[in-house]
Amino acid sequence: MLKRTLFFSNPYRLSLKNNKLVAEPKDGTETRTIPVEDIGFIVLDNMQISISLPLIEALVSNNVAVVFTDSKHMPQSMLLNLDAHNSQTEIFRNQINASLPLKKNLWKQTTEAKIKNQARLLKLCDRQSLDIMKLSANVKSGDVENKEGTAARLYWPRLMGDQFIRDRYGDPPNNLLNYGYIILRAAVARSLVGSGLLPTLGIHHRNKYNSYCLADDIMEPYRPYVDRRVFTMFKNEPDIFILEKEHKAELLKVLTDDVFIDDLRRPLMIALSMTTSSLAKVFAVEIKNIKYPELR
Repeated sequence: MLKRTLFFSNPYRLSLKNNKLVAEPKDGTETRTIPVEDIGFIVLDNMQISISLPLIEALVSNNVAVVFTDSKHMPQSMLLNLDAHNSQTEIFRNQINASLPLKKNLWKQTTEAKIKNQARLLKLCDRQSLDIMKLSANVKSGDVENKEGTAARLYWPRLMGDQFIRDRYGDPPNNLLNYGYIILRAAVARSLVGSGLLPTLGIHHRNKYNSYCLADDIMEPYRPYVDRRVFTMFKNEPDIFILEKEHKAELLKVLTDDVFIDDLRRPLMIALSMTTSSLAKVFAVEIKNIKYPELR
């Protein structure tokens, strides 16, 4: 079942009643309710929102990713369940004991999937893509030759224009990409926890200050889905310097975008669960390959 994504940008009192989220606007307008079991993702984007502890408990128990934004309206923190799987300890042990050759092979698979999806997106946008697709066939274990970086240097100017430089603090549409990637990262972390995995312990990313190394690894082949949505937004409105409510709402729609995985059409949020579940099986030596999406 596809879970709902909720975005709150106005002052609300959020509480729990009969296992439903009760959203009461502070301006006295109509109160709405949503069953907690139908929710997968919530973004709280207003400093005047209040939320009750019983609601927080219910959301976390149902593995809902709750994202809080900062005073600049950018996602800053997230609530995740610490006990979301019935085989938690066994899955943790498998993940922690994963050998270096296995992790290098997993990063090879991840890099190949990312580069292929970048090439597919370029082709869909009528851009040159064959050379980038060929790069995906030459990725070695651990991507020791950094084919990911080579692909990126070709990919970004073709997708966003010759003058574009991918920089977190750069000109638009970098701000759109930043927001979209943060939302994607939170969704990946939610799926990892739901599959019993530790989002902190990566297969490639290993910065000691990063609490979501594995999420940063697994989100890589999904980044082109954000890129595709940003490409369309930027094409229609090239001067988005300030992200308004409608821009954020549009970027949140990436979580329900159609994704093909195992030749089946699935919403992206469901596909993420299939990917993270397959990763847990790889760590358990039940299968050899992670299931990643194919952008079409």
